[in-house]
Amino acid sequence: MWFAKSQEETLKELNVNPATGLTSQEVQARLEQYGTNKLKGKPKKSLIALFFAQLKDMLIYVLIGAALITFFIGEYVDSIIILLVVVLNAAIGVFQEFKAEKAIEALQQMTTPKTLVRRNGEVLEIQSEELVPGDIVLIDAGRFIPADLRLIESANLQIEESALTGESVPTEKVAQEVLQDPKTPLGDQVNMAFMSTLATYGRGEGVVVGTAMETEIGKIAKILDEEIDEMTPLQKRMEELGKVLGYLAIGICVLIFVISFFQKRDLFEMFLTAISLAVAAIPEGLPAIVAIVLALGVTRMSKINAIVKKLPAVETLGSVNIICSDKTGTLTQNQMTVVKYYTLNNLQEVPREGSDFDASIQAKELMKTFVLCSDATYEQGQGTGDPTEIALVVLGERFNLGRKTLHAEYKRVGENPFDSDRKLMSTLNEENTGYRVHTKGAIDNLLKLSTTALVDGKVVLLTEEMKQEYLRVADEMSDAALRVLGAAYKDVDRVISPQEMEQALTLIGMVGMIDPPRLEVRDSIRDAKLAGITPVMITGDHKNTAVAIAKELGIAESIEESMTGAEIDQLSDEEFSRRIGSLRVFARVSPEHKVKIVKAFKSHGNIVSMTGDGVNDAPSLKNADIGVAMGITGTDVSKGAADMILTDDNFTTIVHAIEEGRNIYNNIKKSVIFLLSCNLGEIVAIFFSVLFFWPVPLLATQLLWINLITDTLPAIALGVDPGDKEVMRQKPRNPKESFFAHGSGIRAIIGGVLIGALTLVAFYIGLREYGYTLGSTDIPADILTYARTMAFVVLAASQLFYSLSMRHATKSIFAVGIFSNRYLIAAIIVGLLLQLMVISVPFLSSAFKLQMLSLRDWGIVLCLAVIPLVLKEIYKLFLRSK
Repeated sequence: MWFAKSQEETLKELNVNPATGLTSQEVQARLEQYGTNKLKGKPKKSLIALFFAQLKDMLIYVLIGAALITFFIGEYVDSIIILLVVVLNAAIGVFQEFKAEKAIEALQQMTTPKTLVRRNGEVLEIQSEELVPGDIVLIDAGRFIPADLRLIESANLQIEESALTGESVPTEKVAQEVLQDPKTPLGDQVNMAFMSTLATYGRGEGVVVGTAMETEIGKIAKILDEEIDEMTPLQKRMEELGKVLGYLAIGICVLIFVISFFQKRDLFEMFLTAISLAVAAIPEGLPAIVAIVLALGVTRMSKINAIVKKLPAVETLGSVNIICSDKTGTLTQNQMTVVKYYTLNNLQEVPREGSDFDASIQAKELMKTFVLCSDATYEQGQGTGDPTEIALVVLGERFNLGRKTLHAEYKRVGENPFDSDRKLMSTLNEENTGYRVHTKGAIDNLLKLSTTALVDGKVVLLTEEMKQEYLRVADEMSDAALRVLGAAYKDVDRVISPQEMEQALTLIGMVGMIDPPRLEVRDSIRDAKLAGITPVMITGDHKNTAVAIAKELGIAESIEESMTGAEIDQLSDEEFSRRIGSLRVFARVSPEHKVKIVKAFKSHGNIVSMTGDGVNDAPSLKNADIGVAMGITGTDVSKGAADMILTDDNFTTIVHAIEEGRNIYNNIKKSVIFLLSCNLGEIVAIFFSVLFFWPVPLLATQLLWINLITDTLPAIALGVDPGDKEVMRQKPRNPKESFFAHGSGIRAIIGGVLIGALTLVAFYIGLREYGYTLGSTDIPADILTYARTMAFVVLAASQLFYSLSMRHATKSIFAVGIFSNRYLIAAIIVGLLLQLMVISVPFLSSAFKLQMLSLRDWGIVLCLAVIPLVLKEIYKLFLRSK
């Protein structure tokens, strides 16, 4: 813990003289000992390895099994089709993963290319990769810190550490400080400078105490490098479903052979029948359909400013019930803003919008002093300099006191720069025929130096009562998490020295500023809560500031719902996990704390989304179920570690994305239940024909045609069904919830049995027309072909029509809107045309052993095909009335 050691102890331990720095020989020796100052990443998987990783899935095994079966029965075209589905599915997964893992590369790019060091008594500019522990690094404004440093010298040094700590305001650094508390958080280590942070003001020197993976950034890289192979809820569901379908297919084959053995049937014929049943049990297009639906969902989400990097993450969004959000830049605007100003007995709120306000003389004098006593600039909506000073210059612009105009009119002739001991800054400007000192800083320090105050445009003696009133208002502002800054002046007749400036001042007033919440976030948080989602704030900022923002946004109600990083360290993992449910705000936290918080929420079975934009957010983004990075303000590291990136940096987009995720899951569920209903119908038709010694109503090739062609189109169309507007009035889905929850399984079984029974009815009618029954023997091949054609059309058409009723569990097709999903209508029409084509085109009909039906029989099969849809709609009517 270098922050707990004095400068002398640090230099002695690292064996370096700060006046001369390391020698070339020492540098070489240390390079060999510690290695280059470069972050390391784990070896990347090759494309081949990624491809084969995609094939480790039960449904894929089932598909490969189906391809082998169809190959052995001589249906080579079907084998090729199934294998193409497998390859397509794997290729989509490889493409997504190849783009995803960029976090370590982004971290490497963040390290600054060059740095100033003192070696052999000379100041050199070197590549930062060549730095070693013990190097003396020179820091000035605008330079990135190239490694972790223990500061040995600082002059008004300020370092912007928001990417690492989450604080929007630069940290004042004091080299002389020695911090005794071993648990001092990163944001409070004022005698340290960390790799990849930015010096914004002043200058300093530091000795390198950590390089590469031994830096704070390096620790983050190590966390990012850990393998987290946790499957999403959808992947778990699909794997379970794949196993069930695989075992079902094997079980059916065994059962058929057992039944056939006792029935003394022809075993080769039964082998072909068993294959037909196995093919019927496997929804060949299912993995491809799920991948396609997710890919289309990703495209839809990109239109609402949410870029999803990993396909399964779309569905996971629908289960999210905890949103852990970084404060700075995510919930807030990441820019300090003056919200209140005070002159004696006159506290005013600054309007959120507008400019050129009519302010009192005192208020104008207050703004004028703040603008003149500032080094920041603000032009065309862009500010440079200290965020606090930028806020003051922006305030002046809004009150029609532009920086350029004031600095031109009241030329600066002297200054006493800001100092962390004085906590003041003063400038001397020309004023009419004389000069005026403008001073800004801590209100308590200004009160000690002021003898008079500006009240109602007149200078009056500053009494003790007036001082108490200023302090009371300042305390109120501080309690509201505002940063308070006072202003004073004094007129002089000559150019005076900096030491004379801060004496016998006239106090004008003070302002309160904060990094304000985004305007739209409060409504989004309310919507999230209504949808059963708990928002949680995680920040590196101070507790009071965090709680004040959280209260304003509706995240927390009291300070009891907050905890600091130091308090987290005092609890064991079990104690922290027990308390996590009652906490809504976490302040002064480190990257390790963020990961601990995410893991604690997950330990209770929650599906956790973590949003953030800084380097410090990357490990928690990686550990969360859904990591959400900010696209505009986000670092490359956070984007690399995230599952989703918001292109508009808007918290509201997360809520919209969760809504979209819920709808996409519902659509996938519709597609899966629809496909399983269809496949069950096929199983019922084949199984009962075998059980009762009837002729098989459908051949394996016919089933494959229906599964791969006719079923797939409506399943994809259901996958892009317009979203249910009421989906955000429901609680988040339990990630352990089965596809078949809430009666879906029963509905799938009823639908499947109905479709299978009607297929057998059509087969029976086809045989009956020629004087045969299901129990007849020696049925001529052409009559069997005709009856199978009727069964084939009923099976396919009933599934196509039935897809209309799958759009909503309780709403009728009229309430949902028959034509509101035009893709589904198109899929049904195309499906019917494909059925007509395969029956009427000679080479296709001979390949699939089908023949053309009479007009009367077309009427019969279409009437039978509509029955499942009609009965399902009647059942919905019953559900709604109940």
